[in-house]
Amino acid sequence: MADMTDLWRRLRDALLDPQTDSEELSTALQQARERQPLPVIWLIGKTQAGKTSIIRALTGSEAAEIGNGFQPCTRTSRFYDFPAEAPVVRFLDTRGLGEVAYDPAEDMRYCESQAHLVLGVMKAADIRQDQIFGVLRAVRQRHPEWPVLIAQTGLHELYPRGDEHRLPYPYDQKPLPPQVPNDLARALSEQRQRLGRLPGSGPVRWVPVDLTLPEDGWEPANYGLDALWAAIEAISSLHLQSLLRGDAEVQDAYSRAAHPHIVGHAVTAGGLGALPLVEMIGVPAVQAKLLHVLAKLYGQSWDKRSVTEFLGLLGVGVGVGYLARMLGRQVTKLIPIWGQTVGAMWGATANSAGTYALGKAAAYYFGVRREGGLVDSKQLRRIYMDGLKTGLSLLKSTSKDRPS
Repeated sequence: MADMTDLWRRLRDALLDPQTDSEELSTALQQARERQPLPVIWLIGKTQAGKTSIIRALTGSEAAEIGNGFQPCTRTSRFYDFPAEAPVVRFLDTRGLGEVAYDPAEDMRYCESQAHLVLGVMKAADIRQDQIFGVLRAVRQRHPEWPVLIAQTGLHELYPRGDEHRLPYPYDQKPLPPQVPNDLARALSEQRQRLGRLPGSGPVRWVPVDLTLPEDGWEPANYGLDALWAAIEAISSLHLQSLLRGDAEVQDAYSRAAHPHIVGHAVTAGGLGALPLVEMIGVPAVQAKLLHVLAKLYGQSWDKRSVTEFLGLLGVGVGVGYLARMLGRQVTKLIPIWGQTVGAMWGATANSAGTYALGKAAAYYFGVRREGGLVDSKQLRRIYMDGLKTGLSLLKSTSKDRPS
């Protein structure tokens, strides 16, 4: 067996240079993602109804990034995967609804085979929603158990001149309280009455929101977003908030942004763990790619010096645990205690949890470096070990209910 110096060099090289462009690995990555199907949100609404604003608010992506990230799937439908390089969720956007001579049949067939949550999007001020209502009714006739969430958007368009958002958010009260402007209250109620009761037994939830950009001048910019999240969690089993936002108490913007990238790469690594012929090449490549993504996100360098420092702070025990998963069980006998831990977590689950832990540790490392501070090696190792447990729990809970 190679000595520890050689093993350490191999670990550093694996994390520094992601070998992701080989045909064999590209095929394996595709197979891994097929084994871990994405939760899909099907957005049904007119152009300019606010669908992109909802995606932006849920993912934290910039509107321009979303616009450039859409890919066609039918002549009039498109999809947006987030994050692009290792997605955890897919948004399907049916375009053209409400336009002249639009035939939604092809889109309906495609989207019905994909969607796991139907999200209708309607501007509160636009009373002409008959075509949207027709699609929702048709979907529920064929899939009576599907949950349907309807976002009523653009609330400020019906505010009296000079008015502001009502705080605290009052739209979760029934009936709507007097502080809701009269014109807005009537419009919200009329849309609901016009749709009427949908066929089927699946839950239906209405959520008024006003999701704007900071430069638009409305405070808060993502008005009603918490109510939207609560509705998604209440009527679906997608665990979308855990995938996209992580721990609710984490307020740091960089940690928030890093979380879905970490989860996406962890899910991909888990899928590769079920493909043993490529696991030893593929999993380190996915993890290296994650570390490059996080370094870029935090505005930090990721070179040989950084990798060496990061591994040194993680310590020999963590490094050997990683090598054991990468190179084989025989490495674990170098450190018996770690061998027992790795042996208990072996396989695809270990790849997922290990990738998640590595990502969380790296996010802490890059975050401290970005602020010009000194990285606490004990805290770094604690975050890594906690990440193994949290990642194992998170990925088990999401994969258990993951649609197929």
